[in-house]
Amino acid sequence: MSRIGRKVIAIPKGVTVTSKDGALTVKGPKGQLEQRIPSEIGVKIEGEELSFSRTSDDRRVRALHGLSRALANNMVEGVTNGYQKKLELVGVGYKAEKKPKWVQFALGYSHPVAFVPPPEITIEIPLPTQVTVSGIDKQLVGAVAAKIRSIRPPEPYKGKGVKYSDEKIRRKAGKTAGK
Repeated sequence: MSRIGRKVIAIPKGVTVTSKDGALTVKGPKGQLEQRIPSEIGVKIEGEELSFSRTSDDRRVRALHGLSRALANNMVEGVTNGYQKKLELVGVGYKAEKKPKWVQFALGYSHPVAFVPPPEITIEIPLPTQVTVSGIDKQLVGAVAAKIRSIRPPEPYKGKGVKYSDEKIRRKAGKTAGK
């Protein structure tokens, strides 16, 4: 049996979990999330615990067992605490500026780059060179952070670009002078 799939998820106070017609809905203090669960995976809600079971031992069903449990755990964690990713802008003149409906980046291009985040995502700029992406959906937070990073990925020679705060950039040696 799947090691992750057989773990029980503890439902914290203030969070309600319902399963109806193959969809799992999690409501909490920060919001509501919904996820489709495959028909081969059984969902069991007992008091303050959520568990998953599978109907067969096929390879596909075994993979879905752990996946379904991990997605549900991320949903419970998201509606209670939320998720956030921190990005840093490294380079002379690189900065971010919060506008009413978008974020404007100056990243060394000839023009400023405007980025409009989805409505479920909150973008904060504590310093002009730091960006914090936060929300309740782990997958969406990661996707938005990756999209911002893709505007100007860090380069290996000077390390300039948009990088995650915990990311290490492997540096390369530049060209050496002639004889």
